[in-house]
Amino acid sequence: MRSEDVHSWTRRDFTKGLAAAGAGVFAGSRTFESAAAESKRLLLGIDNFAVRAMGWKGAELIDYAAGLDVDSLFITDLEALESFEEKPLGELKQMAADKGLRIYLGSWSICPTSVTFKDKWGTAEEHLALGIRVAGALGSPVFRVILGSGKDRLTEGGIEARIEDTVQVLKASRNLAVDSGVKIAVENHAGDMHSSELAGLIEAAGSDFVGANMDSGNAVWTLEDPLDNLEILGPHVLTTSLRDTAIWKSENGVTAQWTAMGEGDVDWEKYFQRFAELCPEAPVHIETISGFNRELAVGQGDFWKAWPGGKPGGYERFLEWASRGSAREARQRPEGVDPKTADREYQRGELERSIAYCKSIGLGRR
Repeated sequence: MRSEDVHSWTRRDFTKGLAAAGAGVFAGSRTFESAAAESKRLLLGIDNFAVRAMGWKGAELIDYAAGLDVDSLFITDLEALESFEEKPLGELKQMAADKGLRIYLGSWSICPTSVTFKDKWGTAEEHLALGIRVAGALGSPVFRVILGSGKDRLTEGGIEARIEDTVQVLKASRNLAVDSGVKIAVENHAGDMHSSELAGLIEAAGSDFVGANMDSGNAVWTLEDPLDNLEILGPHVLTTSLRDTAIWKSENGVTAQWTAMGEGDVDWEKYFQRFAELCPEAPVHIETISGFNRELAVGQGDFWKAWPGGKPGGYERFLEWASRGSAREARQRPEGVDPKTADREYQRGELERSIAYCKSIGLGRR
């Protein structure tokens, strides 16, 4: 779907879209407030990586998420859990439930040949088995994993070989995942896979137990308009890690800066209207990682070594989207402030403004 072909949606139209996704047809002329009250809103939550500088563990994260009045908490790092034993995990699950939250769980690479893979949790298969067990104990319907990063596109065999290796690990864990009722959500992470490549991985591994953790910011690093990324991954989405992006043409190609929701160049009302049609029960988890600029040097020949098959699908629409943006300065830490304190305040501000924005356009069921 071309981003420019999506109609312009008002807040009232956006809420109509949410209602249509959940109930078939939205009829009549109603106010935004009355329509929102009657529609089945999208779930809204936070990804703990957004406030990584806080160093919070499970119980602290639950308290923080509850204070934001969201529906779910996505803990995307096993190190945020102080124990993998059944009793303390069950206590965290109950604590979250008592505060109206559902926990989603994730970790990192399960591709044994990725440049990002670490054996801290054992082999790739052992890492995945641990995550499935802990997710089940926490009541998480998914366990988020990644393949790696954009650097894997330049390894021997390219990204295709790394995808094949990841598929083998997933297939070896199928029975464990199915028996536990926990699905595996593979993320498009740090420029590793284009949405079409991740969709292919999911189908090859088995879409009955593998789906996507869709990351709108990472889509930009694989030369995609987030709306196009959504169109391809939407049918596979189990959960999400979303943020806004400012984008513009620059000296060597295109530069992107991730931002708080509503402060970049993504049209979120268009995005969530389509989201509600494709994956209405997937939670919208906000993962702000703001403040720095990254240039995608598409104007230089060396850049395309990572793309031996040529420009990916949707590339021209990506460039057209970038052509409408304006350059922004990267964040500078304030002088005279402790860096750790500054980062904590900055990260909380980015996330909390994002949650407020999402609620203002009709997201969240609380």
